[in-house]
Amino acid sequence: MLIKWYGHSCFKIQQESQSVVIDPYVDGSVAGYDDLRLQANIVLCSHMHKDHCGVENVELVESKYDSPFKIDTINSYHDNKKGKLRGDNLIHIITVCDYYKVVHLGDLGCMLDDSQIEMIKNCHVLMIPTGGYYTIDSEQAYQLVEKIKPSVIIPMHYYDNGRGYDVLQPVEKFTSHFEKVLYLTTNVLEFSDELDNEVVVFDYNKNN
Repeated sequence: MLIKWYGHSCFKIQQESQSVVIDPYVDGSVAGYDDLRLQANIVLCSHMHKDHCGVENVELVESKYDSPFKIDTINSYHDNKKGKLRGDNLIHIITVCDYYKVVHLGDLGCMLDDSQIEMIKNCHVLMIPTGGYYTIDSEQAYQLVEKIKPSVIIPMHYYDNGRGYDVLQPVEKFTSHFEKVLYLTTNVLEFSDELDNEVVVFDYNKNN
């Protein structure tokens, strides 16, 4: 299973020839990131804000093979006022090959309750916003990670050397909570069962 980061909250999960893209952004909606031109079999959006719903930038490709992806969702909020400020947010749970569980929290703006945590607890990969302001911040993200206990933690939706929204916290505010942090020199991670309670920070790659 390959996981590719295209900036902000946009990822592609690839299993052999099939793939899912999550939260692609509209051209020009996020400073510092190139326009997306992707292909996938499935595209998912956590909500309809421009930095998460650029479905026109993902060409959908049909496959003659059965999909290795099973997709479930959890309803949540984009703020801590039950959606009154920024609306709803959809958490995606993507089970790959009936085994690996990848959770993308979207623009989660509130803490999760016990029943929601139970649905994603001990997942293999957790993609979690850490920048604050529009979402939970680095401290709240850390508190959720401690409850969810994923094998791999991937921070997203943060400010990164001129990329992203400048009101967001840098990723280091989140990674400072952890002893095990893997800084990649690429935007691609090949998932391994050997990764355990490890934070993975991608290097932005302009090549789609």
